[in-house]
Amino acid sequence: MSITSQGGAPAGAPAVLSPAVSSRRFRGAIRGTGGGRPLVPRGRRLVRGLTPWLFLAAALVLLLTFTYWPAANLFYYSITDWDGIDRTKNIVGLENYIEVFTNPKIFSVFFVSLYYFVASFAQMAIALYFATILSFATRFSNLFRGILFFPYLINGVAIGFVFLYLFQPGGTLDTVLSWFGVADPPQWLGNPDIVNWSLAGTSVWRYTGMNFVLFLGAIQSIPHELYEAAELDGATRWQQFWAIIFPGIRRVIGLSFILAIAGSLSVFEIPFIMTGGANGSSTFVIQTLQTAFSFRQVGLASAMAVVLLIIVLIVTAIQRKLFPDEKVDLT
Repeated sequence: MSITSQGGAPAGAPAVLSPAVSSRRFRGAIRGTGGGRPLVPRGRRLVRGLTPWLFLAAALVLLLTFTYWPAANLFYYSITDWDGIDRTKNIVGLENYIEVFTNPKIFSVFFVSLYYFVASFAQMAIALYFATILSFATRFSNLFRGILFFPYLINGVAIGFVFLYLFQPGGTLDTVLSWFGVADPPQWLGNPDIVNWSLAGTSVWRYTGMNFVLFLGAIQSIPHELYEAAELDGATRWQQFWAIIFPGIRRVIGLSFILAIAGSLSVFEIPFIMTGGANGSSTFVIQTLQTAFSFRQVGLASAMAVVLLIIVLIVTAIQRKLFPDEKVDLT
């Protein structure tokens, strides 16, 4: 009697494998493993790990080159007396920062930003009003949307020249006022008591479109079922605004508030083109540029720029603390 192994094959005879098992082992032998999984070379695994960073490399290089490296140089220049030309830069410590806070001619220009800050509230109110109206079914709504957003697309220099002719003596605005009996209009850009209001009004005309688009997009993201339910309950448009629209776009309003603060502190194009900072219309940015390139005090101008950056960060932090982001759930 012969001794047989498990499965019925004689002892010592080669084991007979099923076709499926034989095929898996054959593929594993070809690929280099016994379990059928491909063996990835170490170099290919390294490339796979570095692939995301390779896609980010260009953006990171640009960000480091044109953002963080200039910012680091700005902090370094702010503690020197560099004039922008000489190769030598003498370290003066905090003297430039002391000059910024003790010289009334430098720090007092921050009060000019109050005009633009107050005007930004009118800008947001106008944008919110039209965004609310045009979010509902309105005739020629697309036309009005384009009209409101168009000023934001125009270059700031072009807007400065357009309003320069508008506000000049005997210009367009004076001509229109003469039709209503105003024979002696004020000097819109020559009177120190009026010039900043005129410039702030120009900024309102230009940037209302940006806030309008932000508010309109936020309003349209609110589910329409809420409006339908409110109409069934008899709610008016005004009640729908306070109960649905305003809570739904609270975050966007907070974002616009932050942009208003930062924009009012860094106003440059409009006053620089229209007045050059004359008649008490100089902003902190204009004063910084004049200090750097007209008076050749790059170190002091760098300190002014650092102070402006710190003020914007502090105001933003306070705003985020007083008005934190809240998850709005209208459902």
